[in-house]
Amino acid sequence: MKHSRARIILDGVIAGICGGAVIAIWFLLLDAVRGQPLATPALLAASLLPGLHNAAAGGAISITLVAEYTAFHFLTFIGIGVAGAVMMEAAERDRALFPSLLLFVFAFEVFFIAVVMLLGPAAVAVMPWWKVMIGNGLATAAMLLVFLWRQPILLASLAGPWIGVIKEGVAAGVIGAVILAVWFLACDYAAGQAFRTPSLLGSVILGGGAGGPISLPMVAGYTALHFIAFIAFGVAASIFVVGSEREPLLALGVLVLFLCFEVAFFGWITLLSAAALEDLGWWRIIGGNLLALAGMIAYFEYGHPRIIPRIGQRWNEIAAESAPSGRRMGGPQRVAR
Repeated sequence: MKHSRARIILDGVIAGICGGAVIAIWFLLLDAVRGQPLATPALLAASLLPGLHNAAAGGAISITLVAEYTAFHFLTFIGIGVAGAVMMEAAERDRALFPSLLLFVFAFEVFFIAVVMLLGPAAVAVMPWWKVMIGNGLATAAMLLVFLWRQPILLASLAGPWIGVIKEGVAAGVIGAVILAVWFLACDYAAGQAFRTPSLLGSVILGGGAGGPISLPMVAGYTALHFIAFIAFGVAASIFVVGSEREPLLALGVLVLFLCFEVAFFGWITLLSAAALEDLGWWRIIGGNLLALAGMIAYFEYGHPRIIPRIGQRWNEIAAESAPSGRRMGGPQRVAR
C-alpha cells in the first residue's frame, strides 16, 4: 500500500517523539534511582554541545543544559523516526528490503553505544552499554508500535505467518512473568517485606549496589526488565514450539533456552553482587522460575495439543530406527559347522 510523502513524514515524526520520550523516561528513572535526577541529559549536553563543558564542572545540574540536550535528543529521534518510516514504506512495497530494517535497528544500537564510548569514561560510568541497549530497545519497540498503529496492515505485510508465533510468544512470556512476580510477592509478603525482591534485584542491576530500603523506582525498573526478558524468552520458545509441529524433539529447545536463561541470570547476579544472591536464596529463584516455566509449557500445550506425548513418540521412533536388526538383537549367532 503506497502512502503519501506527508503521511510518511508525519508517521516518522510521531514515532521519533514517542521513541525519544521512552528512552528519556528510562534514563530519568535510572538517574532517580541513583539520587541524581536529570544527571544523564546534563552530562550528555556538556559533552556533546560545544562551549558548555565548563557549565557542569561544579557538579550542579544545569536546567539550561538539560533543555538544550532535550531539544537535540528529540530532533535526533525525529530524524531517525523519519528514516525508519521511509524504510518501512519501502519494505512494505518490496519484502526483499525487509532485512534492511534489521540492519537499520542494528546500526541504531551500535551508533548510540559508540557515541557513549567516544564521550569518555564519565559517560560510560553513567551509561554502561547494557543500559544504552535496553533504552534503545524500548525506544525501538515504541517506534515500531507507532508504525503499526499508523499502518495496521504493515505487520501482516512484513511478518506474514510469523504474526501468530510472535503473539503466542508474547502471551507465554507475560504468563511466565506474572507467575514469577506473584511468586516473589508471596515470598516477600510471607517474610513481612512486600516488594523486597524486585527492589533488591533492581538495586543490583540498575543501581550497581544492593541493600537499603525498598525503593519504588527500583521496583518499577526491575519489573520492566523482568517482563521484557520473559517476553523475549517466550518468543524464542514459541519458535521452537512451532518447529516442533514438524520435528517434535525441537520442543526440547525450550528446556535448553530455560537452562541458558537460568545460568545467565545467576551468573549476572553473582558477578554484580554475590551477597544479593545469597540474601534472596537460590531455591526461591529456581522454584519461581520452574513455576513460570510450567505455566508457559501449559499455555503452549493448550495451543499445540499433545506436544509432550509427541516428544515421547518421536524419541521411541528414533530409538527403534537406531536399534540393531532382529538377527543382531537375538544375541551372538551360532557358528555354522
